[in-house]
Amino acid sequence: MLNEEFIDLLKGLIRAPSVVGAEHSFFRVLQRELEERGAKVTWYEGVLVAQGSDPFSTMFSAHIDRHGLVCTGPNEFQYAAFVSANRTDLLNNSVSEQLMTKVTERFNQERVYAYETWSGGYRGKGVIRNGYICEFRNNLIFEVDGLEGVVAGTPVAFEDTLSKNGDRLEGQLDNVLCAAALVHMFSLGFKGTAFFTAQEEAGKSWRYLLEWFRRFGGTTNRLFVVDTSPFPDIESANEQLLVLREKDANASFNPESTALLEKLCQDIGFSYLFKNRYVEAENEKLVASGQSPNSLGSTELGRIIAASNGLVDGTTLQIPTTGYHTMHESASIASINAFLTMLTAIANL
Repeated sequence: MLNEEFIDLLKGLIRAPSVVGAEHSFFRVLQRELEERGAKVTWYEGVLVAQGSDPFSTMFSAHIDRHGLVCTGPNEFQYAAFVSANRTDLLNNSVSEQLMTKVTERFNQERVYAYETWSGGYRGKGVIRNGYICEFRNNLIFEVDGLEGVVAGTPVAFEDTLSKNGDRLEGQLDNVLCAAALVHMFSLGFKGTAFFTAQEEAGKSWRYLLEWFRRFGGTTNRLFVVDTSPFPDIESANEQLLVLREKDANASFNPESTALLEKLCQDIGFSYLFKNRYVEAENEKLVASGQSPNSLGSTELGRIIAASNGLVDGTTLQIPTTGYHTMHESASIASINAFLTMLTAIANL
């Protein structure tokens, strides 16, 4: 399954910037790749919709935004996901300082480049010198050498490439890996619908997707959302080829769809894990040792199920990865192959 066409596609997509809140130029790249493979492509606010000849037969969704920075003033750069989320977040939720502290340490000395939002045109390169939390704005401020002339509003992407490290692929895979897989599906004759959503990392992609379903959805809106799923190390990631979920912090997923994925895994012989059960088991250990439990996580699917009043339902299929939200996120080639095989099985290709 992991043929040269797919690898070449992934290499090209990972080099195209798609910072959360500034994904327009990446949509243009996707449109070309999809139309070359025979898909009918339509743009809506925050979502690119690619359809085959039988659009309601199978529906997949992948978010296409990746982490990066945005210029917010003279030689001042902030974490794009936080800016994008907080500009329109009516609940005025702030990102926890614990998460912020983690993020500050991830990106020092990473190479970055500024680009034009609509065209993707290159605007110069730099290196992150330092990151710190501004107590007044409750956001991360990054100091970047080399982009002193960039104006406010300019997105800044991490300089990203795909590399092979033994039996693993490495890069900022979340979630360009799944986007590439859905594009590749049209090469294999996929007739259904693939949604490519913006601003998932800012917690907003579900709104764009729900708008589409409210306007065009049928009576059976069974959606398969595909993504990566983080694990603390390679050993724990390699214990299963695929990750399923029965629920997240927002909602329970469609049990029939989840059971279908579990049966496919069993029939084909793929090892799998339910992430919600994994987190709950880990939480029992944390609570027993006097620590706070972790959240089940908040996914695009959980948000849209919770908000759609029954209009949209479905489940999720995920690739286990390590190095979450860094330039060195990695996934095993065996997991990627299993993931591609599952997509073709779900779509009856």
